[in-house]
Amino acid sequence: MLQIQTIRDNKEEVILALEKRNIDAQPLVDNVLRLDEKRRASQTSLDNVLAESNKISKEIGVLYKTGKVQEANLLKEQTVKLKEESKQLGDDLNAAEEELKSLLYQLPNTPHTSVVKGSSEEDNEEVFSEGEVPKLDEASLPHWELAKKYDIIDFELGVKIAGAGFPVYKGKGARLQRALIAYFLDKNTEAGYTEIQVPHLVNELSGYGTGQLPDKEGQMYHVTADDLYLIPTAEVPVTNIFRDVIVNESDFPITYTGYTPCFRREAGSYGAHVRGLNRLHQFDKVEIVRVEHPTKSYEALDGMVEHVKNILRELKLPYRILRLCGGDLGFTAALTFDFEVFSTAQDRWLEISSVSNFETYQANRLKLRYKDENGKNQLAHTLNGSSLALPRVLAGILENYQTPNGIKIPEALVPYCGFDMID
Repeated sequence: MLQIQTIRDNKEEVILALEKRNIDAQPLVDNVLRLDEKRRASQTSLDNVLAESNKISKEIGVLYKTGKVQEANLLKEQTVKLKEESKQLGDDLNAAEEELKSLLYQLPNTPHTSVVKGSSEEDNEEVFSEGEVPKLDEASLPHWELAKKYDIIDFELGVKIAGAGFPVYKGKGARLQRALIAYFLDKNTEAGYTEIQVPHLVNELSGYGTGQLPDKEGQMYHVTADDLYLIPTAEVPVTNIFRDVIVNESDFPITYTGYTPCFRREAGSYGAHVRGLNRLHQFDKVEIVRVEHPTKSYEALDGMVEHVKNILRELKLPYRILRLCGGDLGFTAALTFDFEVFSTAQDRWLEISSVSNFETYQANRLKLRYKDENGKNQLAHTLNGSSLALPRVLAGILENYQTPNGIKIPEALVPYCGFDMID
């Protein structure tokens, strides 16, 4: 969440920055500052009452020692009143702090200066593209028909078992899925990321820590009996490793990678663009997470972009990179680059990765800090990226590598698959 000091010192700049998200933040910011004043006033009053109470307590001790019992007893009556007053002020302070926190949770991150205003994905800026779109035979098929033709993914069986958006991978489809996971993890560890396995369920504090909660859109699956949430991305459990942690400045950069299944309700998703693997409720993803010094985070973001580029080059998939506009930017992100692979059979771009810098937004929620050279606690920067989300990568491979005789396997994946053709 945004730091209250930042809002207090840069009110107009914050409001102007949030306009890029098409948000009129003025009323909310005003309420935040009003509550902050109330909180600070309550804190000052409480501090004064406690100081007065301590002063009187010392005086009482002196009076008893000097035999002035009557005067001491009169002062004791004052301490009782002060105790009652301090309790009320403490309650008022706690209430103001909780209300303030609730309001701050409603404010998204301020976009980076390079982010344009925009209102939807149509306003995202293409900043890079690479790779040749293959020319397919007229009889080429979209991936959901290829999956049925070669019996590698069964969407209907998934519907029977769980519902729409829960596919069953079979035979060479399952092996290709496993190969992609291993390949992505190997590429990430080769780049210096430490592999980690994390829980697939998280508690409420973890959801708040990375900004998935409060869950305004209802996109997380909630295990109500245990008050746990199925993770929408490995970003949540991995980043929460550092909740309430103070790291040493010398620890930077901190880099992790992990594979997890991801669960998203995707409420309101429908139509042709959600067919097959285009949009699922359960899917596999390999994530990279970084904790960085604030002066190095954008250099790190550029490095993450290059890392994903190299993976797509090895897979020889045509792709482009978009810088998201304010209207399409995630709630917690300051800057996001989306990677999209071209689906030849569908004649459309499919998002396969997002690489984001959250600056201090998540760290402030997490209380993730580091000690600077002066021994003072400072908020770190957090970043994350998909490298990569499997369903649409798989869709891109199936469609772009199809031939009249079967589906070729990208050369980089053959050692992981143990075969070079799905036929």
